Amino acid sequence: MLFDIGWSELLLIGVVALVVIGPKDLPRALRIAGYWVGKARSLSREFHSSIDQMMREAELEEMRQELKKATEINIEHEFQKTVDPTGSLAESLKPPALPDFFEPAPALVEPVPVEPMFVELNEGETRQIAGDPRAAAPGLPVAEPPPTHGFDPPPP
Repeated sequence: MLFDIGWSELLLIGVVALVVIGPKDLPRALRIAGYWVGKARSLSREFHSSIDQMMREAELEEMRQELKKATEINIEHEFQKTVDPTGSLAESLKPPALPDFFEPAPALVEPVPVEPMFVELNEGETRQIAGDPRAAAPGLPVAEPPPTHGFDPPPP
């Protein structure tokens, strides 16, 4: 029982109800009280059953998720992870990379022409300082400046 009420407490409640309500309205009051007690019990049963159903659905959803997780396991990946966790075995079994002879060769970059620059060292002696890689190496013959065709070269 919900409350811990003994027979003596029930007898006392009945006597007080008889005095307060009166003998004429007491059966009607007991009928109304019985109706509300029945209503409370039915709500309690409904609440209890809905809680049980929610627990079953939660357990079912848990089982469904575990089953889904079990079916999504990649067995090959798990096997590889167990047998070769570092990946060194798979790397050693990989075939060597071979060039693809049917692939077109990359386009060659054309060199950009560089105009040579000349510096006058002494009277009449010039030396090329840019545009020719031999200019940096002393002792190699120095190229002659191109003819100016009657024009003076632009100042540096």
